[in-house]
Amino acid sequence: MIQCDIVIAGAGVIGSAVARELSRFEGSIAVLEKNADVCEGTSKANSAIIHAGFDAEPGTWKAKMNVRGNEKMDKLAEELDIPFQRCGAFVVCLHEEELPKLKELYERGLANGVPGLKLLNREEALALEPNLSDAVCGALLAETSGIVCPFELTLGLAENAAMNGAQFYFETQITGLERREDGWLVKTSGEDFLTKAVVNAAGVHSDELHNLVCENKLHVASRKGEYCLLDKTAGQHVSHTIFQLPGKYGKGVLVSPTVHGNLLLGPTAADIEDREETKTTAEGLGEVLEKSALGVRNIPIRQVITSFTGLRAHEAGDDFVLGETAEGFFDAAGIESPGLSSASAIGEYLAALIAEKLQLARKENFQPIRRGVPRLHDMPAEQRKAYIEKNPAYGNIICRCEQVSEGEILDAIHGVLGAKTLDGVKRRTRAGMGRCQSGFCSPRVMELLARELSLDLREIRKNEKGSEIVLEKTRG
Repeated sequence: MIQCDIVIAGAGVIGSAVARELSRFEGSIAVLEKNADVCEGTSKANSAIIHAGFDAEPGTWKAKMNVRGNEKMDKLAEELDIPFQRCGAFVVCLHEEELPKLKELYERGLANGVPGLKLLNREEALALEPNLSDAVCGALLAETSGIVCPFELTLGLAENAAMNGAQFYFETQITGLERREDGWLVKTSGEDFLTKAVVNAAGVHSDELHNLVCENKLHVASRKGEYCLLDKTAGQHVSHTIFQLPGKYGKGVLVSPTVHGNLLLGPTAADIEDREETKTTAEGLGEVLEKSALGVRNIPIRQVITSFTGLRAHEAGDDFVLGETAEGFFDAAGIESPGLSSASAIGEYLAALIAEKLQLARKENFQPIRRGVPRLHDMPAEQRKAYIEKNPAYGNIICRCEQVSEGEILDAIHGVLGAKTLDGVKRRTRAGMGRCQSGFCSPRVMELLARELSLDLREIRKNEKGSEIVLEKTRG
């Protein structure tokens, strides 16, 4: 049995943010993740937007955490060495009779304390975004909205937490919780943990953990959203994130640039029974293409290079569930959009509650600076040359689409919380995320993983157990 002060259930963006904030304090932290890596659940597939905070009802956790999280992003991105751009966002109105709803969003944003909001008429909107559709009759501009890479944000938070002492346990499924006089017994698929406090950051399964220990029950629906990602040749089609006026199931289908230069369309919204089902469908992707064209014209859909599905944890109360909901049990449940935007604020809030509860002292040697895998393609020529001279592996290009070198992949494998799967390498380096979608580079990445981790090629997985690529030798 492993003893610690705090167990965090889930190594997505919320669990990793809580871990980083708690690692500012003296105390032992164990992050338990059922998958093989961080960012394998809800956090891996979303719109990658840092929302301004105008959409949520004033006074809700969503509103408070969103606005605070947005405020923190510039400093956080600098500390964690992750890409972040305040590109701004439009909410476009497609019908004259709905213009009052746009004004309501504007006033809600003001009530939430969102700066940089402006109401635009059609001509003003087109001056900033010439590719808006002919149906657009007005827009709300939110200047503080931004875009981020959800993989790199989650990895940055998790790695920085690990640098400051948090321990991560992968492929460790929580199977039960039992209240003891001295805290909680956390039963898992591996070793059990005895801890003073538990943080529930289990995404679409957060209600299951909550309902094990709390009298007031939660119900989280797994809300499925399908997306299309376009090549970098389409990345300049819009310069802001383009939303449509929100409806019952969220903010509708968006069109947005990404921090890596692609164009993103989506998501759909449909509640499903299977909390792990991430298949795309012809119907869903057709809806993405049809609805995205309502707000933006001439989208070059022939440039779609991949599609994917994300899951959102929608709680029936339509708000985040945060705080101590049982003795020593702290919820971060029902975290859907704007969860990515709110992650650092949720981490800050829960860490303060837990530190006070357990009387944890602040560390004097907390290190907030984390450096990610170097991105040689983005470096000036002289800096890139210096890297290659120091280690020739940086001059051996493995992924041609994204110009990722062997040296970068080795850094990803041997770094803090190093990559052990193809997806792990992909999220840390972008090897396999380009136009060919790993068609050429995956065999070489597999060879590097096998060599560096002393594994047989048949042991190399895409992600979880059962996703091995090579099943058997055909010769030799």
